[in-house]
Amino acid sequence: MKKRAITLFSALACFLVSFSALQAQQDILEKLNEIAIVDQKVMMPMRDGVRLATDIYRPKGDGKYPVIFSRTPYNFNSWGDGEERTRNYQRAYEYIKKGYAYVVQNERGRYYSEGEWDILGVPLTDGYDAFEWMKNQSWSNGKIGTVGCSSTAEWQMAVSALDHPSHAAMVPQGFGAGVGRVGDINEQGNWYRGGAEQMLFFAWLYGVEHDKFKPRIPEGATQEDLIRISRFYDLAPENPPVDMSEALSHLPIQDILKNINGKHEVFDKMIRRKPNHPDWFKGGIYHDDKDIGAPSFWFASWYDVSITPNIKLFNHARNNSKDQFIRDNQYLVIAPTLHCGYTRATENTIVGERSVGDARLNYDEQITKWFDLWLKGVDNDFKETTPRVQYYTMGSNEWQSAEQWPPANTEMVTYYLNSGGKANSRFGDGRLSTKKAGKDNPDGFIYDPMAPVPSYGGNVCCTGNAVRGGAMDQQDMEARHDILVYTTDILKEDTEVTGFIESKLFVSSDVKDTDFTIKLIDVYPDGTAYNLDETIQRVRYREGYDKEVFMEKGKVYEVDLTPMSTSNLFKKGHRIRVEISSSNFPRFARNLNTGGNNYDEKVGVVAHNKVHHSSKHPSQIRIPIVKN
Repeated sequence: MKKRAITLFSALACFLVSFSALQAQQDILEKLNEIAIVDQKVMMPMRDGVRLATDIYRPKGDGKYPVIFSRTPYNFNSWGDGEERTRNYQRAYEYIKKGYAYVVQNERGRYYSEGEWDILGVPLTDGYDAFEWMKNQSWSNGKIGTVGCSSTAEWQMAVSALDHPSHAAMVPQGFGAGVGRVGDINEQGNWYRGGAEQMLFFAWLYGVEHDKFKPRIPEGATQEDLIRISRFYDLAPENPPVDMSEALSHLPIQDILKNINGKHEVFDKMIRRKPNHPDWFKGGIYHDDKDIGAPSFWFASWYDVSITPNIKLFNHARNNSKDQFIRDNQYLVIAPTLHCGYTRATENTIVGERSVGDARLNYDEQITKWFDLWLKGVDNDFKETTPRVQYYTMGSNEWQSAEQWPPANTEMVTYYLNSGGKANSRFGDGRLSTKKAGKDNPDGFIYDPMAPVPSYGGNVCCTGNAVRGGAMDQQDMEARHDILVYTTDILKEDTEVTGFIESKLFVSSDVKDTDFTIKLIDVYPDGTAYNLDETIQRVRYREGYDKEVFMEKGKVYEVDLTPMSTSNLFKKGHRIRVEISSSNFPRFARNLNTGGNNYDEKVGVVAHNKVHHSSKHPSQIRIPIVKN
């Protein structure tokens, strides 16, 4: 009887939650209908005849309005208590009140849009064709601004390079998966970091990839038909829940989605692409041989999956765009949050386990001024009152500003790895010092790919329950002997580190190929050790991503890891620490150390890896310290 009562109570609670969500949707829809013309399931034609499902919201009347455009692979078609539909109505309502038309569209092959889907909505011309269609509508003033976070942002950069005259401004947020190659950064849309696969897309594709045998709407269906059908079917697959912490451990990694009965057509082709594969340069990813064609207001996060590529792209647009006008109209905000977590900052913002204080910012006000400036021609004070770069410094817990990145008052200070050869774990003798080590006492450790170092916190996204992101106390992790730990003396004064952190290791191994990882840590007086950023380098790609060069047993190699990024005040009494290992799993796919393809292998080889530090082999980390 008691169990039955609990079941009835749970059912009632679910009903009340569902009813409340449905009521919220109905309320915002009623408010929207009072001020807007709502035109849903407009099938916008592309140049090849494929039609993309589009919802249009515009102010009532016969006026011409600037357009805020959001293109997405995600589902905004659900009725009933669909959360995304409610958020979509809310966004439309807010933009209509501000005098904009709001247009949201699914990428081709997603939900009611026709065609076949690929990541970032290939072909790239779909964005250009959408701009062309919208600017020719009777209700459009010909000015279009693009906005969105994550996969709703990542298509914007490459499309801006097509330089459509109506694309007046963009606001990309959490846009890392749209960045392919920028200078020495070669992540190919977050698929790689330092040549090692980032496993976030393995989990993400399980949740979002539509089956090639999905239901199809009959050709010639009218808008009325589509609206009616969408009230019953939102075409959203619901895959069974999966324990990603277990699923991502499967070998070979090429079979991970197959092993959990996921849809894997897109994954199957991507898992075999090496970092220099020509297909990376055919789709919707932005590469530095393209130009940014619109004024841009960029939003990034310290604990996002690709903070360094994001900032590098801002710098590239700021310094290298062909048009001086475009160079002069690039702005950047860096928040202390996880992926797309800007508006979730509170008076006491917790990221992982660490409080970073009151990290709120007037995002909506700034974005509105940005669009008013470029889409309406409003002579407002955006440029006078908005710093070029706004960034949040953790530790001091304050917003700061600069005219460039890194700020002009930073100085790179080199810290060298030192030890007596026993830097294993935080109980070892590893030290960070501004003085080079003399005699080489290399620190060795065993890397067994069948027992990798687990990911704990960090700059992550989209891995389900496999990795919890943010700043987490690393003390227990640092008890492992396959992690080398190097720490400064206790700081005698506050030390602000703001900018790119560069690291160079001199390494050797007894296998043909392996990985090296690094984390930057803020160590509190009580020993609490919060991670700030992390990176990895697959050694076979140490000479570049267009070739693979394998290791010889015992030979020492110089390895430059991709830069990390942060802004953190190491307070007086704290210490700066780095951790070095050969795995950070499942944040990154583990290297099986064989020198083979890695993606199609089941059995790994144990590696005996060494990090060297001496006057001849000065392993080091270069830290940007703010000078007052």
